[in-house]
Amino acid sequence: MPDATEQQLEITLAPLRERLVTHPLYAHLRDEGTIRIFMEAHVFAVWDFQSLVKALQRLVTCVEVPWLPTSDPEARRLLNEIVLDEESDQAPGGGYLSHFELYLQAMQECGANVTPIQTFWGSLSAGLSVEEALETSAVPPGVGPFVRATMAIARSAEPHRVAAAFAYGREEIIPAMFRRLMDQLAELSPRSWGTLRYYFDRHIRTDSDRHGPQARLLMRRLCGSDAIRWSEAADTARTSLEARDRLWNEIVLTL
Repeated sequence: MPDATEQQLEITLAPLRERLVTHPLYAHLRDEGTIRIFMEAHVFAVWDFQSLVKALQRLVTCVEVPWLPTSDPEARRLLNEIVLDEESDQAPGGGYLSHFELYLQAMQECGANVTPIQTFWGSLSAGLSVEEALETSAVPPGVGPFVRATMAIARSAEPHRVAAAFAYGREEIIPAMFRRLMDQLAELSPRSWGTLRYYFDRHIRTDSDRHGPQARLLMRRLCGSDAIRWSEAADTARTSLEARDRLWNEIVLTL
């Protein structure tokens, strides 16, 4: 049960959440071409979400050798369950894929341009930093500032801040946003858009039913009754939501 501090955080974030859920972007996703353009930018948000999850896993669980038990087994369990789905979810037709790989497959299926994300990914594999890879990969407008904002939170080494971006900036808002996009896809060719619809459906179901509640429980364990931590969490969540809003604004200008 959320306490008064958590309830106040949600009240504070409500206008930003509403702005994202009702953003003009969704009305601009009117045909296959505009959805492809959206995907070419949004795939970077899918990628940096995976980085946010892994940053949180490093802070809440032990991924080092030698292994040592961390202080909160309950938080450890919550996070590892989320990582399992995000990094190794069921793929359509069998097998397992990360949500990033599933999204990339959806892009290739519908004919979206995967060159910028593949170039970015290749630069990281070659040892470039995220900042260097963004500069050399011709990423879509708005992507660079969004990814940098996410990485700054991921690198903060403060579990409650990373969890706030994860819970309120991503897991809590994604189902509402993706329901709007599903409406846009309903009348399009299922053969071209089947994997993307599958991806959205997985996010809607897993985020609403499991990941959202799990992320909120994790926030309560990390912040407890510490008012300062809850305040810092609110600031971080606001930063994450505002970064998403700016990215959506930039995408609209390209449609």
